[in-house]
Amino acid sequence: MRSKVYSKLLNKPFCIFIYAFSACLLLSTCKGPGGVRIIKLGHGLGISHPVHEAMEYMATLVHEKSNGEMEIRIYPNQQLGTERELVELLQIGSLGMTKVSSAAMENFAPKIQVLSLPYLFRDDEHRDKVLKGEIGQQLLLEGEKYWLRGLCYYDAGKRSFYTKNKPIENPEDLKGLKMRVMESNTAINMVKAFGGSPTPVSYGELYTALQQGIVDGAENNPPSLFTSKHYEVCKYYSINEHTAVPDMVIISTKVWNLLSDQEKIWLQEAADESADYQYDLWAKSVEESFTEMKKAGVEILYPNTDSFREAVEPIYDAYQTSQPELFSIIEKIRSID
Repeated sequence: MRSKVYSKLLNKPFCIFIYAFSACLLLSTCKGPGGVRIIKLGHGLGISHPVHEAMEYMATLVHEKSNGEMEIRIYPNQQLGTERELVELLQIGSLGMTKVSSAAMENFAPKIQVLSLPYLFRDDEHRDKVLKGEIGQQLLLEGEKYWLRGLCYYDAGKRSFYTKNKPIENPEDLKGLKMRVMESNTAINMVKAFGGSPTPVSYGELYTALQQGIVDGAENNPPSLFTSKHYEVCKYYSINEHTAVPDMVIISTKVWNLLSDQEKIWLQEAADESADYQYDLWAKSVEESFTEMKKAGVEILYPNTDSFREAVEPIYDAYQTSQPELFSIIEKIRSID
């Protein structure tokens, strides 16, 4: 009986189907059963994070716009690797899409580092004009020469310091503290300018690093601090809002070039609409995060930012002499009304 079952399962059409299906799971994009275009998207955030919710919305839009001819499959929680590993997978075409902080993108497309500079944007309106304008769109495509194409920006809020043992009320309070930063030279230089000791740690490993004292604190936006549960370890949150580093939804150019013109339109429209949706989600999430963290006993402080702004001015001076091309972009951003 068993051999008969096996002989039925191992017929040629069935084997071809299993082979094709298994291969599809290993590819960044493929035509699945019924000719459906499937694109894999991996990221490092939890499923309750507003960025993940926005990407789920994008996947729904792609399905609707294409009448089921195109599908995005999402793998959260670093299932497919850390942020840097995911970007590298895009470069070789082994993964289709990911969400990456523009701070991490500077390691792959150097001009994007300008978006990570502290106190670059005067306010939210200024930031939106930059990102939605010519400069922002040029920076989205800056990674194409490195096999990475930006589709849209997601709001990642404003980043501030949170610590375990003492609050940060001025740059002097950071002296001697090991502060987690992303793998970004701009973030490293910023923390050094404030007097702290920058320590790159993967986001997925940060909770344990805080618990074990590998780092004394970190810097991030309110929803990330809350959804990661880092507030269970860090009870001080100092809202100095030193950066407003956007996230980027990016696609491998190797995958993008495989898409038909119509598929590109479906995907780009879905990404743009999901960005608008994400901005609304983000605003609600920030409010909810503050409420819940206060309930959990987190002390939220609002230090005067003047001393922080003054501390990072030498970073801008250095760009003027060492990287004049990037300094010209900074000047254009600052001149936008």
